[in-house]
Amino acid sequence: MQLTTPPKRPLTLRDVSDACGVSEMTVSRVLRKRGDVSDATRDRVLAAAKALGYVPNQIAGSLASQRVNLVAVIIPSLGNMVFPEVLNGVNQVLEDTPLQPVVGVTDYLPEKEERVLYEMLSWRPSGVIIAGLEHSEATRAMLRNAGIPVVEIMDTDGKPVDAMVGISHRRAGREMAQAILREGYERIGFMGTKMPLDHRARKRFEGFTEGLAKAGVEIEDRAFYSGGSALAKGREMTREMLERSPDLDFLYYSNDMIGAGGLLHLLDEGIDIPGQIGLAGFNNVELLQGLPRQLATMDACRNEIGQAAARIILNQTIPDPDPDVPTQITLTPTLSLGDTLRRRRQG
Repeated sequence: MQLTTPPKRPLTLRDVSDACGVSEMTVSRVLRKRGDVSDATRDRVLAAAKALGYVPNQIAGSLASQRVNLVAVIIPSLGNMVFPEVLNGVNQVLEDTPLQPVVGVTDYLPEKEERVLYEMLSWRPSGVIIAGLEHSEATRAMLRNAGIPVVEIMDTDGKPVDAMVGISHRRAGREMAQAILREGYERIGFMGTKMPLDHRARKRFEGFTEGLAKAGVEIEDRAFYSGGSALAKGREMTREMLERSPDLDFLYYSNDMIGAGGLLHLLDEGIDIPGQIGLAGFNNVELLQGLPRQLATMDACRNEIGQAAARIILNQTIPDPDPDVPTQITLTPTLSLGDTLRRRRQG
């Protein structure tokens, strides 16, 4: 069931004019940066427009009241292999339709997300697909008042502006903790990205620590880094952690790329995996299937998320939308034990 309903129409100059008490002509001059307007009036107009989530329309003349056949897809990174797979899913669904995805990248920065969304909405796309549920107030206002379908993707631990498709990262973290404990590991280290900006990694970490705590187990060492998910960084962090905490028997990584780096370091050192130390990552990156050992991981349903989000947009842009197409979708990731999470013998 859809939690909120987008407005029947997008905001107009009149809405901004009414909110700040100046004429529509003055609002237009301020927003298009044309004509002489006092600083005080300009500040009042800009503040009202930002609070409302109003975005000027860049389409001129006879097209001004129409939409273009573009779907804005706003993601944090193209360097992380997770998001190209999402885009592939979006493209698979939209390929034979009039709609065309256009991509904006935010680098996990809320202020950049605001700018990217503002510019994309100014061209009046037919829909928005945007990663995550956490946004600035200005971004949320623009999404609420865009007057078009909005799908927040990758995460379902929170309340969406409109529609959402993703997985529960807290549940994913809890399930990984339970799998590790079932196999008898007790002295656990964690390595991952710095959490303030990567909300989904933060939620997995919260779920993971919660799952351990229920069994009376605490993480014994942890390390966070800024930057890309690099094999070299995984090697370096793993080496440093085991020098600090040589008694650890399991290492959980926030993504597969640093996990793969850790695996290669341990293999170089001749450490028994998974007997002496077990390992697990997250994302089930296909590129890593050629490693000497298959890393334990969890699939984040990336392609399926892209497809489902595109189907929601497509359905809501046709004249007679199908009311049975769901708009709140939580997918279930699959845990793979691989070769690095010990399997207890049955007997």
